[in-house]
Amino acid sequence: MGIPVLILGYSGSGKTRSIKHMDPATTGVFLVEKPRLPFRETFKTVKNAGYPQIMAALKSPTMKSYVIDDSQYLLVNEFFDKVNVKGYEKFTEIALNFRNLIHWVNVGTPDDVIVYFLHHIQTDDITGRIKAKTIGKMLDEKLTVEGCFDIVLKTEPNQDGWWFRTHSTGNDPVKTPEDMFDDDLIPNDLAIVDKTIRNYYGTEGK
Repeated sequence: MGIPVLILGYSGSGKTRSIKHMDPATTGVFLVEKPRLPFRETFKTVKNAGYPQIMAALKSPTMKSYVIDDSQYLLVNEFFDKVNVKGYEKFTEIALNFRNLIHWVNVGTPDDVIVYFLHHIQTDDITGRIKAKTIGKMLDEKLTVEGCFDIVLKTEPNQDGWWFRTHSTGNDPVKTPEDMFDDDLIPNDLAIVDKTIRNYYGTEGK
């Protein structure tokens, strides 16, 4: 049973750059929309990645960590591919495909595999609450994205740069297992997150 991790943040808030210090020998990166990383690439990347490429890799994983960069575009791209399909069933299919990907990470991958979903956020105009960005209310009714994850982090700025929030402010879906992170804010570095998760679950070195 692998571990899916949701990393939320607005565009340009440091989600992708957080990959930089991961080990290229043990980390695979799926680029769903953008064709390149925002730093000199040393990682094995799959460009224009969709469900077939991602699922093929996760069914026979050769890496310990995988990153799906801009995972919300899996939803968006499928929506536009089906824009001429009439009826609400297409929204159910879009939600099901995304849910099945997360579910496979949870039940179909080895215990020491972690998959990071780097995902955009949006703010509710009425409540001001932050949530994972989808493609509208119909999909939200079919799938609460954050509910599929035990670990949800969010990028957050302060005077020293960008960080990851590890505990909810009450206005966001951030959540982590008890005692996994002591600090509310940690550097936005996936290598730190990865090591912390593996130490917590006892999969370091497996």
